[in-house]
Parts: sequence; structure tokens; C-alpha cells
Amino acid sequence: MKLSQSVINAELELFESRFKDAVKSKVPMLDRITSFIVKRKGKQLRPMFVLLTAKLCGGITETTYRAASLVELLHTATLVHDDVVDESMERRGFFSTYALWKAKVSVLIGDYLLAKGLLLSLDNNDFRVLQLLSEAVRRMSEGELLQIEKSRTLNLEEPVYFEIISNKTASLLASACAAGAFSAKGDESHAETMRNFGEKVGIAFQIKDDLFDYGTADVGKPTGNDIKEKKLTLPLIYTLNQVDKNTRRRIINVIKNDNKNPKKVREIIGMVTDAGGIRYATEKMNTYRDEAMALLYQFPENETRNALEELVRFTTDRKF
Repeated sequence: MKLSQSVINAELELFESRFKDAVKSKVPMLDRITSFIVKRKGKQLRPMFVLLTAKLCGGITETTYRAASLVELLHTATLVHDDVVDESMERRGFFSTYALWKAKVSVLIGDYLLAKGLLLSLDNNDFRVLQLLSEAVRRMSEGELLQIEKSRTLNLEEPVYFEIISNKTASLLASACAAGAFSAKGDESHAETMRNFGEKVGIAFQIKDDLFDYGTADVGKPTGNDIKEKKLTLPLIYTLNQVDKNTRRRIINVIKNDNKNPKKVREIIGMVTDAGGIRYATEKMNTYRDEAMALLYQFPENETRNALEELVRFTTDRKF
């Protein structure tokens, strides 16, 4: 991501300063926890997409910085809440907020971050940006609940899978790109194009995450975490639709009853590989990536477009 970071290096530094200010409070405990969260931030892909799409569509403005902060606040709030739901003790290789402060505090921290994001937009009359990002929050909640509902029956068809990941994962990146584009010049046409662009990138990003769970020479050792959590992802869905009834029944039985058995999980991973599930999911991922590129190529070639192209390729070529 060297080009992406170099094109907006100064803007990223300014964003980080604005984001730190955005999470500040007058409560010492809140400041300690938010400081802990900010210091362990991830790759900041979503703010980078906001800044780059704004630059592509006319230029970065004060609204752009607020939009990037809102995206990061919403994303961070959902991660904090996710760790509570999943009872996860780790986040990005460190103790999670849930591990250190338990459920009640973590839920309140997530709520606080959400409220700070809403106020950041409302206090500055960024109503369209807030509308775009609020739509993402609604879709993320719907996607999560749909996944919970379907995981109980283990009866998930491919269209439902894409509905889940489109809502749960891709919606935030789609709204981030739309907000970035709109923040530049208020152009709804550009905002819609970049929303579609972000949606396709987000879907490709999630399929890549699904592929990590099965492991190949390119992405590392198999982990089988999705199988252990009874999540039906694209490689497995394809496999279940390709194998005979007895094999399908055997796979479902393992997911229901032996999903904690490492040997059984490895067997499922082998079946998915043999049935072409990994190959199929990789092809789908690359199709969404190429569709995103086609939308990006509607804009004139320049350094910013090249930086966005690099970011898109990072989502499908990354090793972690």
C-alpha cells in the first residue's frame, strides 16, 4: 500500500489527529480505554478509501475528514461490540476491550463511539454523510442477524450468503466510498458510482477472509475457525452443492457435532479443496475485484486512481 499511503500521507496524519480529538471525553476512564483502542488501530483501510475517493472526485475537504472519522468511529464501535458478542479475548494480536474491561464497559464504550460519530456529523450539518453511514449501520445489523438465523439451520444458499456479506461487511466500505465522493463536491452521481465500487471491493475483501480459513500455499496454514463457529462461507457452500448426498450429510454432521475436532475439521477442509470450493471462491473474488476496477476506470487515470487501484488489489492479494 506504499503508493496509497504516499499519495495521502499528509492527509492521513491530519486525519489521525482529528480522530484522536473526536474520541476525547471528560471522563478519565473513557479516555484511558479510547486511548488503548486508538493505539491498536488496524490498517485504516476505510479512512484511506474515504480520503482517496474524495481526492478522485474533486478534492479533500473538511467534510471529508469528518466523514473519515465517522467511518472509523462506526467501524471501531462495531468491533468492540463484536468482541462482546463473540466473547473474544483478542483483537489484532492484543487483549480485546472485552478481555480487559468485560461486557458492560465494552458495550458502553461501543455506544459512546457511535454517539460521538453521530454528533460529529450533526454538529457540522453533514446530514448526507450521516445518512449514508447510518444506512451502513442498519445493513450491518441486518447482515449479522441474518447470519445468526441461517447458522442455526445450516441451510445457506449462495444468494443468501452474498446478501449476508454485502450487508455485514461490504456496506460500510460502500458507504465510506460514497461519503468520500460526496464530501468532495456534493455530486450524487459520483457518490453512487463510488458506493457501487466500494460494495464490490467489500465483497471481494470478505471472500478473501473466507479463503484464509481454508488455507493455501498463498494464505498460510488452515485454521478452520469458520467451521468451528458453524459459519457457512462460499467455499463450503459451493462444496455442499457439488458433492453427493452422503458426503453432504457427512459434512453437515461434522459441522453440527464435531466442529471442535481438529482432525474432522481438517477432513472438511480437504473435501472443500478437492471439490473445487477454494478455486470457485477465488474466481468469484476476482470477478468482484474486476467489476470494481471497471467502475474505477470511469475516472481519468492519475496518481489517485492508481492509488485506489493498489488498495483494491491489496484486498485480494493480501497475506493476512
